[in-house]
Amino acid sequence: MTPAAIGIDFGTTNSVVALAGADGSVITRSFATKQGAVDAYRSALMFWREGRPPESRIAHVSGPDALDMALGMTAEHRFLQSLKTHLSSRAFQETRLFGKLFKLEDLIAVFLNDLAEGLAGRDALPLVSGRPVVFAGERPDEELALGRLGASYAAAGMSQVDFAYEPLGAAYWYARDLKRAQTMLVADFGGGTSDFSVMRFEPGTRGQLEAIPLSHAGVGVAGDTFDYRIIEHAVSPALGKGTEYRSFDKLLPVPAHYHAAFAQWHKLSLMKSRETMAELNALIREAVEPGKLEDLLTVIEYDLGYELYRAVSATKVALSDSEATVLRFDQMGVNIETPIRRTDFEGWIAEDVGAIEAALDRALAEAGLASEKIEAVFMTGGTSYVPAVRALFDRRFGAGKVHIGDAFRSVASGLALLALDRAQAAAAA
Repeated sequence: MTPAAIGIDFGTTNSVVALAGADGSVITRSFATKQGAVDAYRSALMFWREGRPPESRIAHVSGPDALDMALGMTAEHRFLQSLKTHLSSRAFQETRLFGKLFKLEDLIAVFLNDLAEGLAGRDALPLVSGRPVVFAGERPDEELALGRLGASYAAAGMSQVDFAYEPLGAAYWYARDLKRAQTMLVADFGGGTSDFSVMRFEPGTRGQLEAIPLSHAGVGVAGDTFDYRIIEHAVSPALGKGTEYRSFDKLLPVPAHYHAAFAQWHKLSLMKSRETMAELNALIREAVEPGKLEDLLTVIEYDLGYELYRAVSATKVALSDSEATVLRFDQMGVNIETPIRRTDFEGWIAEDVGAIEAALDRALAEAGLASEKIEAVFMTGGTSYVPAVRALFDRRFGAGKVHIGDAFRSVASGLALLALDRAQAAAAA
């Protein structure tokens, strides 16, 4: 197929590129990796130094191969993931990698360039990239986030990028086969945000259904937040959370900020600094339970974050299918084995599910529609499989109206169709 438009779903955890043909056909781009071909490209980077000074250079790899190399590399390296989560925060401006200064836009541009490597026409074809309705973060700065994202695409050779809400892309994908008018709710659950759009599809002037957005709402709560709850309750206590250390004949709690940062994937890679390591070593010498903090130090020092991520993710998936499971992590002498019941997990995430429902209510209120007026619900993203989340939508809309789409391809494929529609409409104008 000769591509006529491009859609890119740059995600917190995974990214997908879709190509639309002039006839409306869509394919997702496949990426060759050491583990085989994949459509969902892990949003990760790993950097290391090659050679000796002064001839040394900074090398990198991205996607699934970044994970593979990080797991096996013993030399000094930096593994980065969840870069999208930092877009709306002024707290992360830049970082140094082996003496070289990188702004956040530089790092994302490196990843986007790899994502689009060899893609003919990326600098000229219509391109729509997804964006969350609400960017992740406590006080997200939307203008900052979009400016950074646009600059990242430009630095990667894609300066003509347009943006669209990610649930709008999912809606386009769902509605491609619709034969009649329909009012629908799209729920797009990513790693960093949960986004909702209420859409009305009606017959248009070109003989096809046209999308009319009625409302959008979102919240910075999604899959990563659920991971955080598992770490907070089942992992961090084994790594020193809630323990004490001695200071001038007093017992003081271990500072909470170590475990707060440790439990968030996008901050974990930033903890491996001389200052943090020195502080933890000092705490270990005075700790009441030094072994637990030694294990925390080991996880940070040996970059075991991804192995921990896999253990937590596997636990979350298992709790979607079973009433109970055991979180198991055994790396570099750090051994954690914690039984977890689904009821425990649902208690931990109850406030987060409440925040998701509140965002859903805002989307319905802005559209001026009651739940019963929604004719179909299209859910996409891994969090849509969490029973507590699925139960929320079944209760609000009825299980018969709820459809779950491809967790990885729906958004990018719809964005490619949206890019095609926008280009064809502009040409016809």
